[in-house]
Amino acid sequence: KMGPCLAKPAPELTPEDVVGVLQDRGWTAEIVKAADVADLVDVSPTGYLKCVDGRAVDHNNTAGPKMLGGVYAIAHNRGKKTTADLEAICAEVAKAGHVPSVHGDGDGNMLGCGYCKLWLTGKFADLDPVKGAPPTYSADEGAAAVKSGGGKVEMCKGKHAEKFVYINFVADKTVEPNGDNQKFVVDAWCAKKFKLDIPSYLVTAAATVERLGGPKIAKLVVP
Repeated sequence: KMGPCLAKPAPELTPEDVVGVLQDRGWTAEIVKAADVADLVDVSPTGYLKCVDGRAVDHNNTAGPKMLGGVYAIAHNRGKKTTADLEAICAEVAKAGHVPSVHGDGDGNMLGCGYCKLWLTGKFADLDPVKGAPPTYSADEGAAAVKSGGGKVEMCKGKHAEKFVYINFVADKTVEPNGDNQKFVVDAWCAKKFKLDIPSYLVTAAATVERLGGPKIAKLVVP
C-alpha cells in the first residue's frame, strides 16, 4: 500500500531556473561569478535597505541590500496594504540589521520610484490580483509611515540610464549605485532573508524593468 502523500516544499529556484524564466520573457541573461564582479561589496549595517534604482542618491549610505522600492518590496510580496504594516516592516528590517528606506526623486516627488508608482496605480494586479492591488496609502503617506517607523527617505538624482540588471545571489554582498555607470541591482538573497515568495518576487522584478522601459539584460551573480 502507498503511504500518505507528504507535501514536499517547492524546490528552491536556482540561478539557472531564473535565466530560463528571463529568456522566456525575451531577456538576455547570463550567470557570472562573484570573483568577476569588481563592484561587489560587503553589506554595511549603516547601509540603507533601498531600491534597486541605479541612479545616484543624496547620501553615502548605499552599501545596504537592494530590493524593489526598498521596504515596499516586502509589503507588496506579502500582500500588506496599510501604513501600520509598513511601520511594522520597518521595525522588522531594523531588527534584521538594515536601515529601512524608500525613495523619491528630484525635489521630493515620492512617485519618482517607478516600482512604487506601478504598485500604487494597480499596474501589478495582472500578476496577482490580491498582492498586486494597490495599498491603502499614497506615496507621500507611505514615505511618512517609513519615517515614523524609524526608516529613511532618500532622493535619487538625475535620469535613468541603467545598462543592465544585476540579480545577486551572493549573501551579504551588494553593488552600490553609480550615477555615471548605472545598473539595476536586485539582491535576491535578501528576498530569501525576509522569507518572501521568491518566484513571485523575481517575476515582479522583471515586470518592473519591462514596464519602465529598462534594459532586458541580466547578469546573475553567484558565489
